[in-house]
Amino acid sequence: MSTVRWGIVGLGAIAHGVAGDFQFVPGAELVAVASRSKAKAQEFAARHGARHAYGSYRELLESSEVDVVYISTPHPHHRDVALAAIENGKSVLVEKPFTATLAGAQQVVDAARANGVFAMEAMWTRFQPVVAAAREVVAWGRIGEVIAVQGDLYAARDYDPGHRLFEKDLGGGAILDLGVYVVNFAQAFLGDIRSVDCLTRLYPTGVEKAASINLGHTGGGMSSLACGFDGPGPGRMTIVGTKGWIEVEPRFHHPTTISVHRAGVLPRIIEARPTGGGYSHEFAEVTQRIVEGSLESPTMPLHDTLEVMRVLESCLRQAGITHSEAKVDLG
Repeated sequence: MSTVRWGIVGLGAIAHGVAGDFQFVPGAELVAVASRSKAKAQEFAARHGARHAYGSYRELLESSEVDVVYISTPHPHHRDVALAAIENGKSVLVEKPFTATLAGAQQVVDAARANGVFAMEAMWTRFQPVVAAAREVVAWGRIGEVIAVQGDLYAARDYDPGHRLFEKDLGGGAILDLGVYVVNFAQAFLGDIRSVDCLTRLYPTGVEKAASINLGHTGGGMSSLACGFDGPGPGRMTIVGTKGWIEVEPRFHHPTTISVHRAGVLPRIIEARPTGGGYSHEFAEVTQRIVEGSLESPTMPLHDTLEVMRVLESCLRQAGITHSEAKVDLG
């Protein structure tokens, strides 16, 4: 396979940012886009140079011109679109959170494995160059054994009932939208989770304004995390080790700078800027894995997606919130 042909389903704001990064990914080409509005798809395709614009999801998912589908629909729509793509032999990159429920995530993972196609959650943070540098610092033992992760991700938003961020039926709330970042980061550096303690503040629509999440990890580490829409915050992460710590400078989910601190040693500053808008790195990962015939990414494996989704669902359950997967009209 000389060129991996990409399609995008769901043409909201994030899709525009993503589409501009394909130019930075060798061996990848954006060839098709799909929306429920043909006019919207045509406008998007013209803007980003895609050859095909479809007015239904099904047309793209069944197209022989597409090898892999990036799915950026609302959270509860991810499962049905991903399952349909997989049934048609397409690999999938599914925007975070992978699905609205753990059961839905397991269905997608099982289908991908059964059909022998690549699948990955689009957690771009893990592929940012400076986050990769932080993993190397840890692997080299510079801060000793990692024992704790502390951090937050606040993104102040005016309350707007009806907007997807605040509507339960659209998978709204801080836990699925922002909590996925903080929990994923902690799990990446400390491993799986044995205990979850979550406190929340809720909007009148019944979804979370904010959440405080404390995790106990199976290896003995601990995480103290927070996220929310009802105020600003630095968006900083600290990785604590037995011999030092790493500060991931704001905003940690797409950072450019880390500082490595050790007792008696001046901090070491590491800077590494992403290519393009920062999405290119996860798209390069998927493209490479598909070319080599892999079914998962070692950097963002499906096990980690399921583990993070399990924790998020536990947080939601403690808040008395239950999400469900939507039945999607593919057209």
